[in-house]
Amino acid sequence: MSDSVREAAKATLAEARKVTETILPEPAPAAEVVSIEQADPARAAEIRRRMAEIDLSDTRSIVGFGSRAQSDLQQISQAMLEGVRNKDVGPAGESLRAIVAAIRGFSAEELDLRRERSLWERLTGRMAPIAKFQARFEEVQTQIDRITDDLLRHEHQLLKDIEALDRLYDRTLAFYDELALYIAAGEARLKELDDTIIPAREAEARAATGDEAVMKAQELRDLRSARDDLERRVHDLRLTRQVTMQSLPSIRLVQENDKSLVTKINSTLVNTVPLWETQLAQAVTIQRSAEAAAAVRDATDLTNELLTRNAENLRQANRTIRQEMERGVFDIEAVRAANAALIATIEESLQIADEGKARRAAAEEELARMEAELKTALAAARSHGLGTGGGTASARAQQA
Repeated sequence: MSDSVREAAKATLAEARKVTETILPEPAPAAEVVSIEQADPARAAEIRRRMAEIDLSDTRSIVGFGSRAQSDLQQISQAMLEGVRNKDVGPAGESLRAIVAAIRGFSAEELDLRRERSLWERLTGRMAPIAKFQARFEEVQTQIDRITDDLLRHEHQLLKDIEALDRLYDRTLAFYDELALYIAAGEARLKELDDTIIPAREAEARAATGDEAVMKAQELRDLRSARDDLERRVHDLRLTRQVTMQSLPSIRLVQENDKSLVTKINSTLVNTVPLWETQLAQAVTIQRSAEAAAAVRDATDLTNELLTRNAENLRQANRTIRQEMERGVFDIEAVRAANAALIATIEESLQIADEGKARRAAAEEELARMEAELKTALAAARSHGLGTGGGTASARAQQA
């Protein structure tokens, strides 16, 4: 909140307290209309003065009977409407809600520095939580400055309205009492007409003859019509008085609401807004401290991680080096495996040689047998020549 607004709010604090601490009087208006017979001499004189305004021969005096009492009330009402036409309780309430909405716009999740930004936030380049928080704080500060100006303006307008409503209440109450005088005057005039004037005119009409009788009858009808108009006007004044009586507590209710709003606005300007600004400033400091603490924590974690990893790497490297140093030129396992493979090769070669020698001996025996069979067949063929198959068979039988 700017210094000028703060000073203006403090300046109006005394005026706001004076208005809000004032107990609004609520005088009870008279419920009944006092007739001219029951009124005191001063009130009876006022009633007679208003009775004199009634001219039964002038319809306009009957229709406008009692309208003069509304002139003062109408003037102050029109003056208030000029100032209140664009004023409503809504803007003041909207201003208060705007501050609350602006403050509540901060999310605890947004203030969490450890929160990982979503894929959408990374793609759209949205700010990191602390940067976004600072930008939001600057925006809220600007909004608070603007809203406090609006609230101060509403407070001044409400104070003016409360004073204007006081005047309106006094004029309305005076109008209410004035209506009672007009109603009493109208009823007295009606009673006078019913009890004296109309009976006298009726007697004159009955006594008249000829053309005069027609004139008197017409005058009697006009008088009765005027009497009925006056009765309807008095009835309207009674209704107006009832509505006026209902408006008195309504005016006080509006004043009480305005007083409550003034109290709330002034409290918000003087106490709440500075408190919120202090809390916001603390929130920024806390976030900066948290960011610094997180940086220190990350550095410490990195140091510990390096120490741990270096120690583990040293252990692994030492193990590997020592193992290589303790190994011979050839591993005994490799020598053993090579020796076993050599022996197996030699044995396999001997086995293959023996198998080849055996196959060759068998082949020689088979060749000798086949050669002997061939020789026998050839010898038999020479001894018999080209003989028949039967001779050859006999020779073979003899040899056998």
